[in-house]
Formats: sequence, C-alpha cells, structure tokens
Amino acid sequence: MKARSTMPLTIAGTTRHAPADRATRMGDGVATRLILTGIALAFLAAFLIVPLAFVFAEALKKGWSVYLQAIGDEDALAAIRLTLVAAGIAVPLNLAFGVAAAWAIAKFHFPGRNVLATLIDLPFSVSPVIAGLIFVLVFGLQGWLGEWLRDHVLRVIFAVPGFVLATIFVTVPFVARELIPLMEAQGPEQEEAAAVLGASGWQTFARVTLPNIRWGLVYGVILCNARAMGEFGAVAVVSGHIRGQTNTMPLHIEILYNEYQFAAAFAVASLLALLALVTLVVKLGVERRHLAAARMKEGMPA
Repeated sequence: MKARSTMPLTIAGTTRHAPADRATRMGDGVATRLILTGIALAFLAAFLIVPLAFVFAEALKKGWSVYLQAIGDEDALAAIRLTLVAAGIAVPLNLAFGVAAAWAIAKFHFPGRNVLATLIDLPFSVSPVIAGLIFVLVFGLQGWLGEWLRDHVLRVIFAVPGFVLATIFVTVPFVARELIPLMEAQGPEQEEAAAVLGASGWQTFARVTLPNIRWGLVYGVILCNARAMGEFGAVAVVSGHIRGQTNTMPLHIEILYNEYQFAAAFAVASLLALLALVTLVVKLGVERRHLAAARMKEGMPA
C-alpha cells in the first residue's frame, strides 16, 4: 500500500488540505483552549477562590464557639437586620422603577428619552462615596433640607433613612439595565397586537410583556439584591458608624477589624460571603432555567 501524502491536493484550481493538516489544526485548537482555560482558572483561583477560602478559614480558626458568639453578638444581629432592611426596601423600589423605566424607554419614543436612559447609568459613573456626600449636603443638618426634615418629618443622615436612600441610589441601574436591551430586542409587535385585540394597558403588561421579561427581571433583582447587601462606600458616608443603630454588615466588619477583633470580623464577613454565594447559586439556577426555556421554545432538547 502507498503511504497517504500529507501535501495539499489541488483540484480545479482549489487547494484541499490533507487529513494530517486538519488534525494538526484541530490539535492546535485544543491546545489553545486548554491554555486559555488554565489561565482563566488560575486567575479565578488566585483572586476569588483563595481569598474566599481564607475568609472562611480565618472565621473558623478559633472554633465554632467563637464563630457562633461573633454571629450572635447583639451588634452583629443589629447589623444583619439593618442590611436586610436596606435590601428589603431598595430592591422592591428599584424593581418598580426599573420595570417602568425600561418599558418607557424600550416601547415608546418621547422627549427626554435619551436623557432618562443616561440618568439611569449615573450611579455607575459616580463614586459611591461622592453619592453619599451628595446626600449629606442635601439632607444633613447643615444641608438644604436637613434641618427642616428633622423638625417636621424625620432625621435622614446618620439614621436608617440615610443608608436606605444611599442603597437605593447605588442599585438603581441593575433592573432597568437588564430589561432595556431585552425589551428592545423583542420589539413592540406583541403589545401592538394585544392593543388591536382590545387589551388594556395593564392587561397587555401582565399577559404579554411580563411573561416575556420574567427571566431578565429575576436576574436584575438578584444583581440588585447582591449590590444592596454588599454596598459600603455610600452607606459609610451617611450612616455615621453608630454601632447597633446605623451599621450594616460591611460597616460592622470594618469596625471589628479596626478594633483588632479579627475572628469576629471574619465571622461576619463569612456570613456576608455566604449570602453572596447563595445569590450566585440562585443566579446560576435562573440562567439554566432561562436556557432550558429558550431551548424548549426553539424545539431543542433541554
């Protein structure tokens, strides 16, 4: 038998590569993927997995009794409650605003549409510390509205309303920015068809728009909640660091660490990291369900 040539074969003016050349190219592609995957995994291990493991290791370094004592401390419990309060207020408000803003921007054309879309991105471009300072200048006792609000309504800065406002500000873009591209890609055809068939605005939103954006909506809420629980800069400026009253979990961790209570600081940090991991798992589950729903819609196996 003759050995198969590895030289390119020319047929009708075209060049066809022999199987050996194809195998070489495939081998190069596999090697490239392995190298890039190894680099990505090494980066994740160095900057994400190892620090996260270090947090849990330091939290449990002195045993479960010290860990549980740090978590059950009265100030730690107050910080946990305040963190949940801030997230519990900011997320629903940003959910309502994000849906309304995304629907207006994606489905309608009106004067100021581009301005509204730009303002939604403002918290991404402004430092959280600067945002907190703005709230102090407006709502502080020496600010424009601070003294009047204290005398007639309630105190804002160095109180719970202050860090709730700061949390709302830094989490404004997440829901809207998830929904705007999704709604624009879907177009207005389905809503227009529903209107032609006699559906009201609320019926169109509930039965047409909302089912089409449910996965993007859930994803935006997850990101918004994660940012609300982990926010530090803006909240640090407006909270006043009053232990047990205006300290959220990130601020309580900072105080414990500055007081050299390392075991307690890492214990609370591990709880915050655990909440972040739970959020990540929920996000992964939402993405998988969204992918499965999209495959089923296209007639592909899930």
